[in-house]
Amino acid sequence: MTTQANHVLSPALIALMSVATGLAVASNYYAQPLLDTIAHAFSLSPNQAGFIVTAAQLGYAAGLLFLVPLGDMFERRTLIVVMTLLSAGGMLITASSSSLSFMVLGTALTGLFSVVAQILVPLAATLATPDKRGKVVGTIMSGLLLGILLARTVAGLLASLGGWRTVYWVASVLMVLMALALWRGLPKLKQETHLNYLQLLGSIFTLFAGDKVLRTRALLGCLSFANFSILWTSMAFLLASPPFNFSEAVIGLFGLVGAAGALGARQAGGLADRGKSHLTTTGSLILLLLSWVAIWLGHSSVIALIIGIIVLDLTVQGVHITNQTVIYRIKPDARNRLTAGYMTSYFIGGAAGSLISAFAWQHAGWTGVCAAGGTLALLDLLVWWRGFHRQQVAM
Repeated sequence: MTTQANHVLSPALIALMSVATGLAVASNYYAQPLLDTIAHAFSLSPNQAGFIVTAAQLGYAAGLLFLVPLGDMFERRTLIVVMTLLSAGGMLITASSSSLSFMVLGTALTGLFSVVAQILVPLAATLATPDKRGKVVGTIMSGLLLGILLARTVAGLLASLGGWRTVYWVASVLMVLMALALWRGLPKLKQETHLNYLQLLGSIFTLFAGDKVLRTRALLGCLSFANFSILWTSMAFLLASPPFNFSEAVIGLFGLVGAAGALGARQAGGLADRGKSHLTTTGSLILLLLSWVAIWLGHSSVIALIIGIIVLDLTVQGVHITNQTVIYRIKPDARNRLTAGYMTSYFIGGAAGSLISAFAWQHAGWTGVCAAGGTLALLDLLVWWRGFHRQQVAM
């Protein structure tokens, strides 16, 4: 049971929560357009540089599993503010790192506590009225994906002005300011539960074991975000190499292209509210597979690459918003645990995608990256086809 639940979810509060989720999750992605620069700074191979992104995503996955369920136990405003400040501390370690080990430590800690974004999403779903829940979740999740994508643009611009460390100094200050804004803007809200912490964690696995819809949606999210990471992890290497030879700032601007795709997916939540989740899922996964054709042509054509980026980011976000809207209907009093289970799967996919992408780039170049992405996109479509035909009523 939720206490103090009769709060008005105003447009200003929705905007604050959207910005907060975007800023929190962005901290895991500042490194991606800078991987080539960081690799040179620390004398790393592409595989080693790719591990920086992987460490952030594994930290995020650990936070999803072990920290997000606390939203079903503790007062959420205080929990959100504390985690925001701790994430800022991780970025300070990264900014002052003198070796790969310290950088990995800083990025892992930042990833661990930046799961605060995934406490904000179910909080918004709880505060929203049932007929607007999908739309609100879509708005908040658009803020999250915009944070992921615009992180690249901001990182590229700041790195061109003051070096790659500047990105982390500035971001840590912004996180502290956001913590203050959240303390002032969020209502006090506590989810009453009679479970202790270990029981709370165990209930995540119980939810997975007992619900086919949750398992199917979690696997769709895992494979979709793996596609996303496969593209964005290696794209900096592609754009920094001939025939492009783009600078950090120009590479970062490609995040704006992805942001356009993310904004286009906002209506997926509204369609899910109207019972159209199967249509958005099917259409998105087909387009996701086709996007890799344009992305592969992007090895020599910027226009083709831009088209592929827009379609891929649109479809990944569309699937993600639909997934969350669907799973929040399963058990309203366990939304943080549902989020923990689903998003753990989601970011494990992201971490795996980063590793696959770095390996594919090093051994088979852009063609290998696209082959890996296309294979996982096809697998994603097959998982949905089997899951949908087994559970048509529920999904």
